[in-house]
Amino acid sequence: MTEQVQKPFLYVVVCAAGIAADVSKLITAAQERNWEVGVIATPVAMNGFFDTAAVEARTGRPIRSAWRTPGDPRPFPPPDAVVVAPATFNTVNKWAAGLADTLAVATLCEAYGLGVPIAVLPCVADALAAHPAYQDSLIRLRGMGVRFGPPFAGGPGTEFGWEQALDLLGR
Repeated sequence: MTEQVQKPFLYVVVCAAGIAADVSKLITAAQERNWEVGVIATPVAMNGFFDTAAVEARTGRPIRSAWRTPGDPRPFPPPDAVVVAPATFNTVNKWAAGLADTLAVATLCEAYGLGVPIAVLPCVADALAAHPAYQDSLIRLRGMGVRFGPPFAGGPGTEFGWEQALDLLGR
């Protein structure tokens, strides 16, 4: 009898940015690299920013956006790594400040405390990225060991580098 090897588990945190519509590209790339994937979305991202039914079908798991009640089983195993893509101005700033008011941000705060590797692909407009609070948040999160991909502000002819997040994890 052969022993089944458990695949590492990746949490994908999805924020409310237009590019989130393509998050299945990240999920597919992660699965091709032998990750099991669970998606946690900000509440606003759940309001039409990506195809939730397609993501659930692709991962075989429900998307998490709200806290479970005490006594409910954990729908995902503990993460081996976390990717935040796209990461918005709001989420980056709340995370750096420790404002865990959504399941997504609370998960990021907890992952740091557990020593879980975290990779981030920011999707922030240049005008917002220039804000001093955002710059301070990047400094704080980098100091915590969070790995950032290049900033993405969109625009014609630009591609969001979904797979860069996986490369940042170094698997």
